[in-house]
Amino acid sequence: MSEKTIKELAVELTVEMVEMCDKIKGRPVFTSQLLRACSSIGANAHEAKYSQSNADFVSKLEISLKECYETEYWLEVLVKISAIDEDTYKKLSSKCGTIRRKLIASIMTLKNKIAGKSAAKY
Repeated sequence: MSEKTIKELAVELTVEMVEMCDKIKGRPVFTSQLLRACSSIGANAHEAKYSQSNADFVSKLEISLKECYETEYWLEVLVKISAIDEDTYKKLSSKCGTIRRKLIASIMTLKNKIAGKSAAKY
């Protein structure tokens, strides 16, 4: 079985977040922020496929990474205000962490590749 892409993982996470947020009543500011951040992870990773350059590709992945960090923040807020339970928080936070680590690895790999090409020119 092949490993899932960042976009595939992000889509799965977004679907789970939507389902969770639909159950949360009385916290629209928090759930709206969470859904915006979470859905942006996959959207930017998807958009990176059609980047104009390696630098643009890295930039899109870095935006995804920032949105991933923000998603983790909103999850933490929701658990602290008892809008979600600890098990839900741990499960979704873990999935977010997996995406974050993949994004960091992809960004670092590409930055190293770009740096190697730049050094080879001189």
